[in-house]
Amino acid sequence: MVQPGRRIVITAGILLGFFLGALEATVVSTAMPTVVSSLGGLEIYSWVFSAYLLTSTVTVPLWGRLSDLYGRRPFYVLCVGFFLLGSMLCGLAQSMTQLVGFRLIQGLGAGGLFSLGMTIVAELYTPLERARIQGYFSSVWGIASIAGPFVGGFLTDNLSWRWVFYINLPFAFAAASIIWTQLIEEDSPRKKHRLDVVGIGLFTLAMSLLMVLLIRSETSFEFRSPISLGLVGGTLGALILFVLAERRSTEPLLPIELFRNRTFTGATLNAFIGGIVMFGLLSFIPLFVQGVQGTGATEAGSVLTPLLLGWVVTSTIGGRLLMKLTFRQVMAVGMALMLVGYLLLDVMTVDTSRLVVLRNVLFLGSGMGLTMISSMIAVQHSVERRQLGIATSTSQFFRSVGSAVGVAVMGTVMTQRLHQEMSAATGSLGQLRSFVDNPNVFLQPGVRTSLPGDVVHGFQTMLASSLHSVFMTGTVLCLVGLLLVWLVPSERLVRRAAGAEERAPQEML
Repeated sequence: MVQPGRRIVITAGILLGFFLGALEATVVSTAMPTVVSSLGGLEIYSWVFSAYLLTSTVTVPLWGRLSDLYGRRPFYVLCVGFFLLGSMLCGLAQSMTQLVGFRLIQGLGAGGLFSLGMTIVAELYTPLERARIQGYFSSVWGIASIAGPFVGGFLTDNLSWRWVFYINLPFAFAAASIIWTQLIEEDSPRKKHRLDVVGIGLFTLAMSLLMVLLIRSETSFEFRSPISLGLVGGTLGALILFVLAERRSTEPLLPIELFRNRTFTGATLNAFIGGIVMFGLLSFIPLFVQGVQGTGATEAGSVLTPLLLGWVVTSTIGGRLLMKLTFRQVMAVGMALMLVGYLLLDVMTVDTSRLVVLRNVLFLGSGMGLTMISSMIAVQHSVERRQLGIATSTSQFFRSVGSAVGVAVMGTVMTQRLHQEMSAATGSLGQLRSFVDNPNVFLQPGVRTSLPGDVVHGFQTMLASSLHSVFMTGTVLCLVGLLLVWLVPSERLVRRAAGAEERAPQEML
């Protein structure tokens, strides 16, 4: 059994790695305008984010499966090493092309920081302890998300944009050192494993094509274009071949039998829907506040603070609720809160007060906190220890894909509605057609002040109508998520309190 003192140190190391990954998701965006002015390459600006998202998402199941076969410690340290190397190279980048390439390396490591960290925690703690400890991870995520823009702005203004990446180095080194020296896994007889090379190749191809499709659709989605159709066809073809290969593999990358487990399947689908409705929303609430209600960028960004705070608080509460309620009940409450939040968003207007907006966002964050923690613990609770890594990483993978799908789908809904509104525009409103594909241009300093008041009001009205279509899409998805909750069996966390899962920590020294 792991000694309490050592277990605390290991958990602190994992929290440090978790903080790094969460911070990186927000801190870079603050520095990017300065990066562009320094390196140029505005035409590939979005790929700085897309490259990181691509590799960090695609590699998640791979790290989980490798850790199941060969142990957690070496692959967690390897992931931190990739993240550290990528951060150092990003800070040294001399062009935007180099920066994009180095972000690919950084994303390789980020793909394992979350999933392997959560897997190690699941092995260190009993199911009952696990429900409590997960709240700390949600708190770290919330703190990093809130602090990211401020840290990025401070470093960029007072040192250099390169320090946005250099600051990761000492913390990544400390996290890797802690895990390597403190996490000592049991020396069990090792059988010779056969790595599923075919499955890994097909899965990587399918997910890479899917992520490129989703990334393209965020800006210009033409479903009938040859490129889009080719990406869709390639994704489906690679997925079909992947499933066939996994059925024949003796040690598959993604065991198909996992999806015969109702708890695993229901919780994973719940995480996927949660990723769509939450991360799709993060891009559009600030746009509503800034574009429709006419506030500044700082004030628009601040409306997300209640979302993150609600997430942190209810994640902690959710861990305790799981000791008294079933997984299904906690997930249902979470999805119901998100549904209420979206219903409230549907009735917002240009005159909605800031307090009301903050209240609506708080409902969404609170629901997300309950949904995410209950789905993750349900997945870990439903599988044997030998599948803990791949099960945890698969759930994380579906959540990540859900976030990309959410931004793409909701962005497409908004753009299509704006096109419809603009097609009916006449007179002076016609000059706003250039803002349809990228409404954020309308928010740039000086653009609105250079336009007549009636034109600005007209575009705000059309933008509000388009965003309400986005919020209605989120409402429908929340309702679907609430119905999918009933796929999860009515099982309690304490059911195995005296069983094999409770004794899992004995398998580590």
